[in-house]
Amino acid sequence: IITLTGCATKAENGALIGAGTGALLGQAVGGNTGSTIIGAGLGAIAGAAIGNNEDQKDAQRNGY
Repeated sequence: IITLTGCATKAENGALIGAGTGALLGQAVGGNTGSTIIGAGLGAIAGAAIGNNEDQKDAQRNGY
């Protein structure tokens, strides 16, 4: 797992990584700006959801 900022949550990192990955995939598949923007948006949502789930698991493990 890549940590991009020191005090960001996994949800924040997931959104950032997802947006970047989604933008690249959107551009590769669609080949235009609209596809890139849609890919970035969907990737950010998916990445944030996955990261949020990981944050919740960490909180349960730590007794929060």
